[in-house]
Amino acid sequence: MQFGQIMDVQEGKLKFIESWGLLATHWGINRTMAQIHALLLVSSEPMCSDQIIEALQISRGNANMNIRALIDWGLVYKKIMNGERKEFFVAEKDVWEVFRRILLERKKRELEPMLKVLDELAGVNGNCQESEEFCKMVKDIKLMSTKADATLNRLAHSDSRWFLNTFLSLV
Repeated sequence: MQFGQIMDVQEGKLKFIESWGLLATHWGINRTMAQIHALLLVSSEPMCSDQIIEALQISRGNANMNIRALIDWGLVYKKIMNGERKEFFVAEKDVWEVFRRILLERKKRELEPMLKVLDELAGVNGNCQESEEFCKMVKDIKLMSTKADATLNRLAHSDSRWFLNTFLSLV
């Protein structure tokens, strides 16, 4: 399909799910987890794990493990359906909230542990050229990491209008 050609909604959904999964691998998120998230994002109705398994052609264990991870990240919720014994799932549909939750989760998993290590390394001492260079590098990285942490906190606790206005003023 060439640029500008019209595709039907099912083709569009499949392309989105595949692309979301591929992009996520660049962010350090597993492809199946991202594809389940994308499937639920574009689904107009809650889905049970059987429907997710069938749509993505994945194993039950893989589906269950990744659905639980998405729930832990706050990106997917269980939905009770009257008269149904199966668990159903829906994705958070507010894109700003999705962005915010991914940002907070990545900050918690990546930046905060690094800050902890940098705090430990601040205790390194020595009176030689090598130790001075090491301590300076650790201090510089900690300064940058602390600024990034503060910026991410501000971004995560702002509303989407503030972010868009700030972003557009930078561009």
